[in-house]
Amino acid sequence: MAAEEGAMSPTRMLAEGHLRVATGGGAPADGGIAVRHLPHHHPAKKDGVGGKTEQDNHEDVDSLLSQELKKLANGDNKVPGTLDDYKRLVVPIVEEYFSTGDVELAASELKGLGSDQFHHYFVKKLISMAMDRHDKEKEMSSVLLSSLYADLLSSYMISEGFMMLLESVEDLTVDIPDAVDVLAVFIARAVVDEILPPVFLARARALLPEFSKGIQVLQVVEKSYLSAPHHAELVERKWGGSTHFTVEEAKKRIQGILREYIESGDIDEAFRCIRELSLPFFHHEVVKRALTLGMENISSQPLILKLLKEAAAGCLISSNQISKGFSRLAESVDDLSLDIPSAKDLFDKLVSTAISEGWLDSSFSKSAVPEQEMQNTSAEKVKRFKEESCHIIHEYFLSDDVPELIRSLEELSAPEYNPIFLKKLVTLAMDRKNREKEMASVLLSSLSLELFSTDDIMKGFIMLLQSAEDTALDIVDAPSELALFLARAVIDEVLIPLNLDEISSKLRPNSSGSQTVQMARALLSARHSGERILRCWGGGTGWAVEDAKDKITKLLEEYNTGGDLGEACRCIRDLGMPFFNHEVVKKALVMAMEKQNDAGILALLQECFGEGLVTINQMTKGFARVKEGMDDLILDIPNAQEKFEAYVELATGRGWLLPTFTSVA
Repeated sequence: MAAEEGAMSPTRMLAEGHLRVATGGGAPADGGIAVRHLPHHHPAKKDGVGGKTEQDNHEDVDSLLSQELKKLANGDNKVPGTLDDYKRLVVPIVEEYFSTGDVELAASELKGLGSDQFHHYFVKKLISMAMDRHDKEKEMSSVLLSSLYADLLSSYMISEGFMMLLESVEDLTVDIPDAVDVLAVFIARAVVDEILPPVFLARARALLPEFSKGIQVLQVVEKSYLSAPHHAELVERKWGGSTHFTVEEAKKRIQGILREYIESGDIDEAFRCIRELSLPFFHHEVVKRALTLGMENISSQPLILKLLKEAAAGCLISSNQISKGFSRLAESVDDLSLDIPSAKDLFDKLVSTAISEGWLDSSFSKSAVPEQEMQNTSAEKVKRFKEESCHIIHEYFLSDDVPELIRSLEELSAPEYNPIFLKKLVTLAMDRKNREKEMASVLLSSLSLELFSTDDIMKGFIMLLQSAEDTALDIVDAPSELALFLARAVIDEVLIPLNLDEISSKLRPNSSGSQTVQMARALLSARHSGERILRCWGGGTGWAVEDAKDKITKLLEEYNTGGDLGEACRCIRDLGMPFFNHEVVKKALVMAMEKQNDAGILALLQECFGEGLVTINQMTKGFARVKEGMDDLILDIPNAQEKFEAYVELATGRGWLLPTFTSVA
């Protein structure tokens, strides 16, 4: 970006006539994040405090000598001579701060760089890295900016950093689908913390293109945050920095409030306690838990219904939160049926009562939940299918064996539950690493060709999107991850863009699911969207499984001909599919048997294992797959069994295989 390279950009122009704001810094006590920055405790210090680069003074000096002079002047600290050097050095500072929470250490390391003219980039990098992480890191980043203000970061630097972020929102959205809203919270928080002047919004708006996402961010800042009642408290609690509640702690408090209310019947006390939680965005949990208690204890239902009705009438719990609470309970009613056999009937009666009394929108009963519609048989069969699906998916994540999974799914003989399987697959993958997410997308492509209809896949995604709020309680990044899965399905031609409109029509307007579909559309409309989405989880080469197998065969044949170990390892690494390296092992072993080139092939496997290119799990899986296909191999290679036993003996001696190989393979 031009702004980063010092060109005349809006970030430079913004500084002209910039107003300074008196505020305070100070590192949190004990270097932690529990004590937030509080404004007005210290006077603002002079802008521009910090070391100066010596680059301009050494332009004609040999670069090595220049670096040595800088080291002498600054001790052993690394001193960036250019913006590129600075960018490289600030990343580990941010990473270390996220790990330790030590504000003083981060300040010391930033000061040691001695390049205050680049600190606007630190602001941008800190926030952009936090935007892609959990609420903890977002809160930590806001605390760090407040602490560094005036001491190390001038008002100008902070404004310029935020302006750079506004200019790059389009790019950020590719990797962070909810970047608009997250950046809006950061800007609102900076204004509330008084490290960014409110006039920044007007100046930034004048410098950004009219229909850019940067303008959208500013609109969200003003309408959703800074103009809201008690906006300061709202913004400060957005990431839990002031309440210090974890999700589990909030759930326990809500449960306690409801149980006490049922015992005492004191509705005013219950309302007071709910207000004191200061978690209006989490009131759907109050609704869900209240309804659950009413189903567990029938005698408490009148009190529960009274509580929810009056909470809705008094606007303590919004209609949106009421609907969310009912929706979340609808999703889990099958599980409840295990403990409360009449759960579904009880829930239907609660829905009917709430609608008739006017505190639940009548559209709730009309919004068909696909998973419930398809349950033509008993809930027990659905439960059993879900359990079997979990086992099959977990096995797939371990084995990477698509054909085996398809065989297992066919054996279940329940095609009517294909959408449930898709929902379970994506949900389990979202809570795992990028490897499993990539594997889930690869599997979805294969299933769409062999087993799943487009209607199955659409219903599965609708179920995922309808339960998005519930999923987000356990998987913080669920909306953005789900948007990536949806976009990836379009790129892989599992769905077509028109299907997104059909899916969206089945969702409630302005729901989390609808917003996720919008995120997916934004991802697909971005520049180079196909390439970026295919690579979003690191393994996204865009190849089908068969394409990957062909490439593996070709690189092994080329190695067998030329014998260049380094080139073969580079080609394996360039595949970008580390979770598929068991196929490299399998094909290498088969080639060694066929080509009578044991020494060369085994040398390649040793090199791959020694470099960590092929893990012990992938190595073991490769050997196991050869063993599974031994009967077929013997037809073409009569001595295959003897050769394989020799390979296993060698691999065991060199530590390539898991100790359990012989018993599980």
